[in-house]
Amino acid sequence: MRRIAALLSVPLLAVLALAGCGSSTSSSTPSVSVKGQFGTSPAVTIPKETAGKALAVKTLVKGNGPALTKSDAFVGNYAVYIWNGKTSKLAESTFTTKSPALFSGQLLPGLETALQGKTMGSRVLAVIPPAEGYGKTGNSQAGVTANDTLVFVVDMIKEFPNTASATGSKVSSGGGSLPTVTAGKSGAAPTITIPKSGKVPTSLVTKTLIKGTGPAVTKGQTVVSQYVGVIWRTGKVFDSSWSRGTPFGFTIGATPSQVITGWDKGLIGQTVGSRVLLVVPPSQGYGKTGSSQAGIKGTDTLVFVVDILGAVSPATG
Repeated sequence: MRRIAALLSVPLLAVLALAGCGSSTSSSTPSVSVKGQFGTSPAVTIPKETAGKALAVKTLVKGNGPALTKSDAFVGNYAVYIWNGKTSKLAESTFTTKSPALFSGQLLPGLETALQGKTMGSRVLAVIPPAEGYGKTGNSQAGVTANDTLVFVVDMIKEFPNTASATGSKVSSGGGSLPTVTAGKSGAAPTITIPKSGKVPTSLVTKTLIKGTGPAVTKGQTVVSQYVGVIWRTGKVFDSSWSRGTPFGFTIGATPSQVITGWDKGLIGQTVGSRVLLVVPPSQGYGKTGSSQAGIKGTDTLVFVVDILGAVSPATG
């Protein structure tokens, strides 16, 4: 299916389990210098030399927040350079696009090691040799060869436990003409029960089930969520972040859109900590083509329960 978004489809993060630890540098790797404060676009100087074969990690700014654990995802900004022989080039920067990324799931091995145990509010430099990056195959889609070293500068903004869920006060379970939502066990998806009778809504329905006390979500923020999606016609689950064991992040209101229209419209203005029921007609879901991979027809109405874990504003410089 067209995943609810594809934030970490950024090629250089797509191979993204946060395991291991690292806070070391290697004398065999020529020194990379970085200037700039946390939250601002870094000025990175990569020497016109051949990179070494060892992972080099340096904490440039040490934050005072919680340390990243194996069971956390986090929102951060990053710039990544491709270093090949005596040349280098900027491949991607969220400081430039002003869209922080959610680091979740499986990271590149060298990035895992570099970030694990680092505290939120930190800026971390990671010089990642091919063996701890994309290995012998490289990544042709991203323009990374088997000989390329990757240079990451990462600002670690806010962590989110992989089992996080809505934290507000319950105000509804849905029901009536709408699906009924039953809370699952801690760290598990809620159950969505489709009504056995009645008309299927033909326009977008948004209903708050749990009201969070955080700020309202605004356009352009990176939203961190947990969700489960069901096809109204079959009552079957077709996608769930809970089943994957990690939160899902996207930029709301992005151009081009990173999520289906029903999400962009239905989640704006909802507060952080909330659980929201969305009933999404085809026109605001996957359209007339549907998604055969997910079993969604062009006439299918979709039902989502979305927990809004956080909303991070874009970088300012």
